[in-house]
Amino acid sequence: MTYTALLLSLIFVCIPLLLSKTLKLGLERDTLIATFRSIVQLLAVGYILKFIFEANSYIYIFLMVALMIIVATLNARKKGAGIKGITWKIALTLVMIEIVTQGVLLGFKIVPATAQYIIPISGMLIGNSMVLSILFLNRFTAEITSHKDQMELILSLGGSPKQAIHRQLINAIKASMIPTIESQKTIGLVQLPGMMSGQIIGGADPIQAVQFQLLIIFALLTTATLSSIMIGFLSYPALFNERMQLLEMK
Repeated sequence: MTYTALLLSLIFVCIPLLLSKTLKLGLERDTLIATFRSIVQLLAVGYILKFIFEANSYIYIFLMVALMIIVATLNARKKGAGIKGITWKIALTLVMIEIVTQGVLLGFKIVPATAQYIIPISGMLIGNSMVLSILFLNRFTAEITSHKDQMELILSLGGSPKQAIHRQLINAIKASMIPTIESQKTIGLVQLPGMMSGQIIGGADPIQAVQFQLLIIFALLTTATLSSIMIGFLSYPALFNERMQLLEMK
């Protein structure tokens, strides 16, 4: 794609800007900021990745993956601001997901141990884990707020914190995993995934593109499960004090 073609694609930005202005939605500023940030960030990442791919150094690969985890953690923690220690809990979850998924992929030599494979796959899995973490924390805090009286009743009757919060925890885990599971039920019929489409547009054999996409789909199932369960079970103890009393959510 040429830069001229890329500039012409800004038509897709002008359409929502025009509609927002016409309908007085007030989204013009956010749309422009999002567009500008996406251009700057993606171009910067493009040049960084080109350098890393050419260097093919494990140090640079590690630094790039670490940067992804840090940014994802800082973004996801906003939804769990009322949970003590949520930052390190999200970071630990993302690190564990990276270790498990890359351990399988590289340990069984499913993909080569090169920057060209490790970084893009890590980016997809960490990004998905970040979104799932946000979904979980958003639902988890809402469940706690709406069922606070029920939880305190269980505690007052001698129930443990785990018993008091069990239903809310399970509901939040299930709710955060549902989008991943449902989207995979119709994949290929309703939508062609981004990775697969990109490879096909780039000239790759469609069957090979499907194989790589299936690899990502299977890995995303593990990502969805580990993200929700790890953050859930790491987070809920911080909602109670040493007297097994439910703390106020900030």
